[in-house]
Amino acid sequence: MYSMCSILFCYIIAVLLILKKFGNIISMKCNNKTKFIFVTGGVVSSLGKGIVSASIGALLKSRGLNISVLKLDPYLNIDPGTMNPFQHGEVFVTDDGAETDLDLGHYERYISVKLNCLNSKSAGQIYLNVLEKERQGKYLGETVQVIPHITDEIKNSIYLAGEKCNILICEVGGTVGDIESLPFIEAIRQIRQKEGIKSVFFIHVSYLPYIDTAGEVKTKPTQHSVKALLGLGIQPDLLLLRSKNKISNEIKSKISLFCNVPLTAVANCPDLATIYEAPLILRNEHVDQLILEHLNIESIDSDLAEWKNVVWKFKHPKKKINIGIVGKYVNFTESYKSVNEALIHAGIHLNTRIIFHYIDAENIKNEEIEKNLKILDGILVPGGFGERGINGKIASVKFARENLIPYFGICLGLQIAVIEFSINCAHIINATSEEFDPKAKNLVIHYIKNQQKITRKGGTMRLGSYPCAIMENTMAYDIYRQKLIFERHRHRYEINNDYRDKLVSAGLIFSGFSPDKNLIEIIELKEHPFFLACQFHPEFLSNPLNPHPIFKRFIKESINHNEKRQLIY
Repeated sequence: MYSMCSILFCYIIAVLLILKKFGNIISMKCNNKTKFIFVTGGVVSSLGKGIVSASIGALLKSRGLNISVLKLDPYLNIDPGTMNPFQHGEVFVTDDGAETDLDLGHYERYISVKLNCLNSKSAGQIYLNVLEKERQGKYLGETVQVIPHITDEIKNSIYLAGEKCNILICEVGGTVGDIESLPFIEAIRQIRQKEGIKSVFFIHVSYLPYIDTAGEVKTKPTQHSVKALLGLGIQPDLLLLRSKNKISNEIKSKISLFCNVPLTAVANCPDLATIYEAPLILRNEHVDQLILEHLNIESIDSDLAEWKNVVWKFKHPKKKINIGIVGKYVNFTESYKSVNEALIHAGIHLNTRIIFHYIDAENIKNEEIEKNLKILDGILVPGGFGERGINGKIASVKFARENLIPYFGICLGLQIAVIEFSINCAHIINATSEEFDPKAKNLVIHYIKNQQKITRKGGTMRLGSYPCAIMENTMAYDIYRQKLIFERHRHRYEINNDYRDKLVSAGLIFSGFSPDKNLIEIIELKEHPFFLACQFHPEFLSNPLNPHPIFKRFIKESINHNEKRQLIY
């Protein structure tokens, strides 16, 4: 009898503990009070704060929490839509048409969430909002100043982005000490003061340089970076140290001592073979546990099995293929960040390593085309603007079409494919785009109607998610297996409907349209293993756990081409 009572008592205690744990989680999810994680960077830029923020988001989401992310950019541009890709990298577009920093691409890929215009704020937007309020008389004659007006506007943006989530991860762009980022640092300091220590967690990402001549890692830059942050009123709760190689516990102890941070709050993320290993490294460094303990949040645990599988497949490919990206921003590969990652996602899914060949379209000479392109298993022409390098891109499309090399065109890549087909297959003399030669006779690509009178730059293109109707008995339908899809757009020009019949008669297939059939969204060729181009940007909807179907088919056909090429040579 005593034994049975003991067993029953233990059983009741176990049930109560389980209910308590899950009750805390439910309570957290039902609590409208959002908690905040702020990520700052020091020493140098391009440390990977975006990857860190996205990886932490992935870790916390795997623990059952509702996560959102906000990027604060100190530049005075309203958004990166008008910025040179050589300076800023690609422009990532959200469903609602916001042109944002490429870090939002990392956030969506890692956390599998769809973000919007609330998740990206620039100093330009902040100052514009304040000045518009001043003109409308909303400050009642006050002297408008950085503090409190600019900082209040920043805080409003942060609170708005965090309204519907348990935890908002907020990445502050730039480097601590930059003049333009000071209002953002002050704003997050004020949020900590208002919300309390248990509602705000500060992460500082810093660089540890390795000096070859000295043969050692130097901690002094990090010490000075933390000192600068302390001078602005922020004490980091976690130091995340970026380094070329894994650092020793001795280095961690030294940084802990001089930066006034507990040793358990000093983590290391060295350079990795794949950025998708970052969540696993941060889990090994107990970053998520430290955050949850600080914020007083109980959650479920996760073994990150899907992420482990992604990393294992990346590191153990069964095949290798050569993919050529023909563009004009190839000297700065961040310009095609989402395209690169979408190709990698498809490669991981198919156990294949992608060998990238970035080909400058301006340097493609007719007599050297075969030499430069015949080693490729697939050719991709991504989006872009302007006429520079157009002839090289047209020549690349022609080579892919005639030599049955898989071709994938995105946005401008579709327009180039239409121009090449118009000239060489439909025999439309001097066919071109209105973007390249507005006065030309045969504009097979022309302005969208509502774009013709636009003079104001930025946010004025066809932007965001739009429906596309897929025609049955086409490759596009075989890829998607559904009649209606939604994809993200960013462009001003479309295929000219006046040339539809002539192009169809010559063999071009229009396999995707806007629901009203006025806009052509997808083209393809029948007598080709893979010749497909789309007006939208499918790369924005790809992630390592769920690669985009077009990229998967493109890589699959490129693998087939590689196998055939190996047999020939």
